[in-house]
Amino acid sequence: MIVAITNQKGGVGKTTTAISLAAGFAHKGLDTLLVDLDPQANSTMSFVDLDQLDGNMFDVLRGGLQLADVIVPTSHKHLWVAPSRIAMAKLEVSMVGELDAPYRLKDAFDRLEAGFDAIIIDTPPTLGLTTVNALVAATHVLIPIQSSYFALEGTDDLLETIDKIKARPNTELQLLGVLVTMFDRRTILSRQVLKEIKAVFGRLVFKTVITKSVRLEEAPAHQLSIFEHAPRSSGAYEYYRLCEEVLQRVGSE
Repeated sequence: MIVAITNQKGGVGKTTTAISLAAGFAHKGLDTLLVDLDPQANSTMSFVDLDQLDGNMFDVLRGGLQLADVIVPTSHKHLWVAPSRIAMAKLEVSMVGELDAPYRLKDAFDRLEAGFDAIIIDTPPTLGLTTVNALVAATHVLIPIQSSYFALEGTDDLLETIDKIKARPNTELQLLGVLVTMFDRRTILSRQVLKEIKAVFGRLVFKTVITKSVRLEEAPAHQLSIFEHAPRSSGAYEYYRLCEEVLQRVGSE
């Protein structure tokens, strides 16, 4: 199971979802690899110190290092990170015109001898070559959508990109589901947006809804997942339920 967490819009809870899903799977005893492709490296910094890294995903996708060379363990049993750095921002420019550019991540996974039960990919908020690499390499894609007024803006472009990937480079890619994030049960707007998202995506919308949570924002600053930082919080409960939903959907295919 290789799940790309993708949305070309920023601020939709993409990284929070990536780190929480990865940590949730690890807590369930699944050997899990979190691959950070975002130049901001927020997924990486949530678990490891950047100054302790010898290599990163830029080195892998440019062909200098193998994926196994950059993977680092975390303090969480069963969880490893393939880190990002700001250098990832120049990746796409450096690969323009190279015929194998969209397949670099898939090739890196294929050469990886270590087996993982789950791989979670955190992508940048664009539909560029880096995100295409994630979609070509993934078995599934999960789309987080913030419950805000402009929630569905740009989703047509994202779905079109996914369809193009499924048509040729990765015919096995499946849209795992749509996750509503930053939901505020107190507001009419959030409830209206949720209703609209369900009208558009139907059964693809996860039953689990991620509500706004200060605890979710605090956890990465302590290099802890939500399950260690605030195990009794709504965020921990909701992401644990999401892990179960994801596993159920993958298992039913």
